[in-house]
Amino acid sequence: MNSFPNVWGGGQLLAFSGIDGQTDFKNGLTIRTAMQGYALELKDRDMARPDAIVRYTGPEPDRVELTGDFFRFYSPSGVSSGVIADAWNLLLSGSFQLDLAPGFESASSADCILIAPKGFLRREWLGSDPDSLISKRADFLAHAPIPQGVSEDSARTALKAWSQIKTQVYAPEGQIHSRWSTPDRWPHRKMWLWDSVFHSLGMRHYDPRLAREMVSAMFDLQQPSGLIPHSGDPFGYHDCTQPPVLSLAMKLIHETEPAPEWIAELAPKLERFLEWIMANRDSDGAGLVEWQITADKNCRSGESGMDNSPRFDGAIQLDAPDFNAFLAFECESLAQFIPGRRDYWMAHYDRLCRLMRERLWSDKCGMFVDYDVKNDRRTDIMSSAGFLPLYCGAATPEQAKILAAHLTDPETFGTPLRVPSIAKSNTAAYRKDMWRGPVWTNINYMIALGLERYGYHDLAKSIVQDTLREQEKWYLRCGTFFEFYDDRKEVEPRALERKGKMPGGVYHPFHQAFHDYGWSATLYLEMLYRPEWR
Repeated sequence: MNSFPNVWGGGQLLAFSGIDGQTDFKNGLTIRTAMQGYALELKDRDMARPDAIVRYTGPEPDRVELTGDFFRFYSPSGVSSGVIADAWNLLLSGSFQLDLAPGFESASSADCILIAPKGFLRREWLGSDPDSLISKRADFLAHAPIPQGVSEDSARTALKAWSQIKTQVYAPEGQIHSRWSTPDRWPHRKMWLWDSVFHSLGMRHYDPRLAREMVSAMFDLQQPSGLIPHSGDPFGYHDCTQPPVLSLAMKLIHETEPAPEWIAELAPKLERFLEWIMANRDSDGAGLVEWQITADKNCRSGESGMDNSPRFDGAIQLDAPDFNAFLAFECESLAQFIPGRRDYWMAHYDRLCRLMRERLWSDKCGMFVDYDVKNDRRTDIMSSAGFLPLYCGAATPEQAKILAAHLTDPETFGTPLRVPSIAKSNTAAYRKDMWRGPVWTNINYMIALGLERYGYHDLAKSIVQDTLREQEKWYLRCGTFFEFYDDRKEVEPRALERKGKMPGGVYHPFHQAFHDYGWSATLYLEMLYRPEWR
């Protein structure tokens, strides 16, 4: 097998990793491979300004290597390489042409070119040996574990996932005291709550200590009220929250490498967060919680993570099956983390599960749905969120059987690639746009955990296997992990929409398919590493 990822394709991200040293959130260099040819875009910190471009100008390469922090082109005339020297500087050696932009500066020697954001050029790197630097950057991949017995396609894809994970890691900075991760270095850049959890699940198979830091970093942003924000960075935070799944990471990382002191440190903070949720997200006082809703038609509920789901098209308050399932799981976990508070948290767990069964189960749909608290009625939107009460154990065995049947029913959720974010039968709302049909790796993972809880082992494995094979297929074709995938297998991921199109065709980075997306890679590893799912 190849020692390094070797699929060149547009949209792959490169950056200096907090695993290797100090990063710089505001000024650090981020590079993206161009969509056409052997070229790289050096992203300007100001998205309104043009990128600098590096173009490989040598002969057609016999092979390439492309990782998250170095690349090499092998041709009959020799090797041309680039390596990220520090948080700001890219060192090039060989056949390259540089198209500078106003936000960047460069310097050169007889053998090398150096480029960095303006004000951060470190000329001393021109005296460095690029091969020696590449060797240092490659050390992480050289020791990356690959599960025994997997196919060559799986091994190659896993190596790419490890390379990408490394790129996502920032060093401690500002108000974040732990190493932390981002969904992607561009355009997201910041830290997100449930993304951080999913990132830690992949990392636990390599470095449990770093996995713990990724989780602790979210607690670094906890506010005096108990709120753990939706997202943040070393210098600020978003004032809503996001799916509470922190205890999942705490439990699984602890299984990999026991750390009782870490659990004991975080558990009281998690208590405060859950108390905040129950106090601030139950508008009708009926006991179930509701996601925050906003006026943005393309993102009615960023707090839920399912930004543009048709669930939220009415912009109304909804008791939500996913939110309450996540919350119930956290309560159940806290009962284990804090034995002295077991009865208190199990009472909340039992209450939430009972209310989900009573209020959110729809006999008409045969699944859990949202409940409109203003108009006192269930909705009829069948979405992937309706499977998540399996995750916390809220469903009765009879309800679990009905839910499992949906996953093989071609008229609802048994699509060519499962699990679609809305039922196939909901033709009026369907679009190849984020949560309006496409498949998400994180939701498939959590549905699989729920199916395992109820004994549907073969069904869980089949969903996981389908997900892994789809990710492998598109990595080997495009060189990247995508944010979401087409449930019908009709459109390649980079052609899927993301919150519609900008008026007049104006380009905007948040209205384009995201490449090298964080949890798609880390959960690929998490699923691949589970022997029962291979």
